[in-house]
Amino acid sequence: MSDHTDPHHRIEPLPARRIHADAAEGLAALLVDAVDSGASVGFLAPLSPAEAASWWRAAAEETERGVRTVWASYGPDGAVSGVISLARAGMPNQPHRADIAKLLVHRAARGRGLGRRLLETAERAAAAEGRTLLVLDTETGSGAEALYRKAGWTRAGSIPGYALTPDGVPHPTTYYYKVLERGRDSG
Repeated sequence: MSDHTDPHHRIEPLPARRIHADAAEGLAALLVDAVDSGASVGFLAPLSPAEAASWWRAAAEETERGVRTVWASYGPDGAVSGVISLARAGMPNQPHRADIAKLLVHRAARGRGLGRRLLETAERAAAAEGRTLLVLDTETGSGAEALYRKAGWTRAGSIPGYALTPDGVPHPTTYYYKVLERGRDSG
């Protein structure tokens, strides 16, 4: 972890009932903040709190089914400061892999190592449950790319015009992967 890690943000897994309870407030606000700050995380601006809450309710249903695990970080004031998801592959020939999804850190909490702590939390959990391969995608040229490279992720390649930025402009997406050893991160 970096010397700039803020230890005042606690990270905890969120059961489905907690995601449902927090969907319309803290989790929705975090997702809206990410889109408002230009993060390409699947939504166009302006993202309404209702649309963000709806996405989180769907994530809660995936959590109930065991398809997704969500961790949230909370600042000293108790507000949601970040989140990350581990989405398990659903096909029978992919029990060894999962995707990292929706790594979000509120603008007010960025630059203190929280994104790295959230990423490490998901990586450790994936390795502990026997996952040996993690995959993620991010907007090419985004600040997140530096985080993933520093955390030992390998760039697999980019696809031009893959997704629209929040303002509707086609932009390339870069895929990364990380190989894990069972029970611990190999990076």
